[in-house]
Parts: sequence; structure tokens; C-alpha cells
Amino acid sequence: MTEFWLISAPGEKTCQQTWDKMMAATTRTNNLSTNHKFSIPDLKVGTLDVLVGLSDELAKLDSFVESVVKKVAQYMADVLEDSRDKVQENLLANGGTLMCIYFDLVTYITRFQWDMAKYPIKQSLKNISEIISKQITQIDNDLKTRASAYNNLKGNLQNLERKNAGSLLTRSLGDIVKKEDFVLDSEYLITLLVVVPKTSYSDWDKTYETLAEMVVPRSSNLLCEDNDSGLFSVTLFRKAIDDFKHKARENKFIVRDFQYNEEEMKADKEEMTRLSTDKKKQFVSEMCVHLSYCLKLHFNTSCISSSQGPLVRWLKVNFSEAFIAWIHIKALRVFVESVLRYGLPVNFQAMLLQPSKKTMKKLREVLNDLYKHLDSSAAAIIDSAMDIPGLNLSQQEYYPYVYYKIDCNLLDFKV
Repeated sequence: MTEFWLISAPGEKTCQQTWDKMMAATTRTNNLSTNHKFSIPDLKVGTLDVLVGLSDELAKLDSFVESVVKKVAQYMADVLEDSRDKVQENLLANGGTLMCIYFDLVTYITRFQWDMAKYPIKQSLKNISEIISKQITQIDNDLKTRASAYNNLKGNLQNLERKNAGSLLTRSLGDIVKKEDFVLDSEYLITLLVVVPKTSYSDWDKTYETLAEMVVPRSSNLLCEDNDSGLFSVTLFRKAIDDFKHKARENKFIVRDFQYNEEEMKADKEEMTRLSTDKKKQFVSEMCVHLSYCLKLHFNTSCISSSQGPLVRWLKVNFSEAFIAWIHIKALRVFVESVLRYGLPVNFQAMLLQPSKKTMKKLREVLNDLYKHLDSSAAAIIDSAMDIPGLNLSQQEYYPYVYYKIDCNLLDFKV
């Protein structure tokens, strides 16, 4: 699992002292977490009323952006289908300073730098949140449009593939039969195709000529077989078709409704080829994404492959955009909540902690003990074993210090 705790605490005499104090508490014994400073620039504070309202808006925006990040990631996995082991190497975040360089998510978070170009800090906090909201709404709408088009393409292809698969009773026969299997362009004669169970071959050979009048003797040929049945051709006069079908059905011989038409069969094959080609174009060469040796050596990074299909390329670029926006929302929330809790002038240290599953409980206890002086009422609730009506701490996750979780487990399955 990859989970981070983004926390903040008020500055002591200096923010460095706050950092040192947290480091000493969490790494003194057992190394409870891997810690990183989290850089948040000097943002415009605004009025208290604006901050209070913005706090609620950012909480909703956080949930929305996270949901879009997960949708893009999940759709990437759906598109890659059997190559799902390649999903993680496509879920990257743009490094910002080198516009074509993409970092893995953990590296991006632990080296987070505010993107001044996308989200100018001269703008108000509300304006920055609106920029992110519009950006992610556009990505969400575009994803719906692209997903709909791709799903239609995929569905049409699957329908055609189903027609060419399955038993002789249901599958398309166009790729099985040949022109010479039929009597064509005859005013009086017609060739029918009949599915006969393998256990009834001998019965068919004995009876097909007598199932109706005017069946051409010795006209039956076995064209192909599957596990259960065989496909036979038989030629008869057109006016005997109804009688033949009726008697065949009584004997459990199934006459397929099929007419040989070269133009229609050619059109079906061309349609399947077109759909298959269009589908592959959306993600062809996704397996060609490899880390450049030099970039990996120096930066642990990757670039977007120009050989990727347009859909995978779009998903990769916009996953990065959405994920970056999400981490900026986390930074905004930490800033706003820290100002509301710790007051002005702005003086707090944002810190990124990466605990292991085994150390989470102990780390939480250490942090609560370290910062319980910041909010005595919250500390009392946390220390108490009592259930307090109306307060669900497991849902609210309220602590004496500012805390937000960043969960990088973005997929519903393990890859």
C-alpha cells in the first residue's frame, strides 16, 4: 500500500524546530514513518469568513477531484485490458519544471513543488480553487465523451466477434462456407445449411433425401464441425423448403437461415477489420512505454511515448493533470485549515509522513501525544474510551493537528 499523511503543526521559534521535533518523535525508535517537508508557498490569506466558507468548498472539491483521478486510472486499466500489468507505468505525474518529464506518484508527492504557472499564487485562494474545479470538470466531461465513443467501438466489435464464435447453431457462417458449396442463380434449386448433432449423422444420411419431396439425391456434404454438431449442405427445389424445414425440425436437424451473398460477407469482414484496427489504434504500442535509461538514472522519470495510441495518450496526460490538481487541493486545504486553527501571521510547517501498515497505530499515538496541547478538547475526546453521541471520529478523522490522507491506491484491483 502507498498512503501518506499530510499534516501541519504551528511553527515553534522557527518552522525548522517544528520539523526537528516531529522527526525526533517519529524516528527516535522503530522509525515509525518516512518523512518529508511539504512545500506550500505564501498564498493570499483573505478574510476569515472567506476561509471558513472555502474550507467546506475545498472538502467537496477534494472528493470530486479524487473521484476523477480514480475514474481516469480505472479507465486506463479497462482500456489496457490484458496488459493491466502496464497500468502503473502509465499512471505518472508531470514533473512541472521539465514539461515532458513524468515522475511516479510517490516521487511527485515527496518532491512536491507548487506549479506557479497553472495556479498563480497572486490569485486569491478562491480563484485558484475555481481554476482547479473548471479544469477537472472539463477532464471529467471529456472522459465521459471519449469513454462513450470507445465503449461503442468496443461493443460493436464484440458483437461481431460473438457472431463469429460459439456453436454452429448460432455463429455466423460467412467465414466457413465457400461459393462452390451452393447452387446459385437458379430459378428452381436452392442450397440449405443444416446443423446436425454428431450423434445423428447416420440418421441424417439415411433420411435427408426423404424429408421432403424434390430433394436432390446425394446432394448433402459435410462442410465443417464443432464439438457437438456438423454443418451439412443439401440442395432441393425451392417449393419444398417449408416441408423440408418442418420435417428436419421434427428430427432435430436445425436448418440455418442463411443466404450466400458475397457482398454482405465482404462488408462484414471489412467492418470487423475496421473496428479491430480502430480499437487497436487507441492503445497500440502501450507496451512500448519504457523508461529512458538516462532519465531513470538521474531522475527516476519517464516520458510519454509518441507511439502510444490517442486514447491511452489522452488518459496518461489527463491522469497526470488530475493527480497534480488533487495534490494542489491537498496543499490548499492544509494552508486554509492551518490558518484557521493556528491563526495569523501564517506560521506553520507542512509535513508529509509515509507510515507502514504496521506502524500506523503507534504513529497516531505518538502524533496525538506530541500535538495534544494544540487542541485540548480534541485531545480529551481522542484519549477517552467513551462513545460520544453525534461524533463519529472514524469518519471525521479529527486530530489536534491538521491532517489529510493521500491514498495512492487508485485502482479497484491489484496489478
